[in-house]
Amino acid sequence: MSRMPVVFSGHGDPMIALREDDVTRGMRAVGDRIISEHGKPKAILAISAHWFTKEQLVQSTNAPQQIYDMFGFPEELYRVKYPVKGDLALSYRVVKLLGERVKVDNGWGIDHGTWTVLIHMFPDADIPVVQLSTHITAPARQLYELGRQLSVLRDEGYLIFGSGNVVHNLREIEWDNPNGSDKTLAFNRKIREAITSGDIETAINYGLLDDAKYAIPTPEHYLPLIYCLGAADGARAEVFNDVCNLGSLSMTGYFFD
Repeated sequence: MSRMPVVFSGHGDPMIALREDDVTRGMRAVGDRIISEHGKPKAILAISAHWFTKEQLVQSTNAPQQIYDMFGFPEELYRVKYPVKGDLALSYRVVKLLGERVKVDNGWGIDHGTWTVLIHMFPDADIPVVQLSTHITAPARQLYELGRQLSVLRDEGYLIFGSGNVVHNLREIEWDNPNGSDKTLAFNRKIREAITSGDIETAINYGLLDDAKYAIPTPEHYLPLIYCLGAADGARAEVFNDVCNLGSLSMTGYFFD
């Protein structure tokens, strides 16, 4: 087994779990590539935008609950099952690596930020998942450094996976727009250019960019990318699913290998 990559994926609305389109096929291609080129991960450390906390938390249970943390969707979505197990060995390694900077908390579960994407990447649900919370009150640079501390997990067969959106502004959603607004496209392009060129400082200091307040009115969907950049530890970035839709959402994903 070779060193595992790091993956950040946009997740969009929860109905993506039921869709078959270019974006979900892109997710499936990423999962297939990981298994074919690196082998099946021992477990996945998932950093979801939907478990955002004021301190750094990690799960530690063999049987995490699947959470349907969304409201007003068709009943079909709430019948989707992704029955993954946890991995106590991975939880222990995270605690060992981060020490006092992380606490164990099992009050959450596997939320839709994680399972709506993984159901396409790894549809058999046979890879254990441990969620790490998104610490929304910490500076982005601190989260980048936490990611760097966790990067050694890649050498131990663990996949580090972040789920969020580079642009996520639900107040500016344009339901009749299948593409991105000018501000969305511009911000998404600047982040893409920074990451693919290795300009980590721009990605960390995203608040200095034009249109940052529009693209990231709250940080929880962007910050999983910062953890992933740290865990990538300078690895080359490839872009997948470079799609913006509904005006103010970016589905752009990054594969660090």
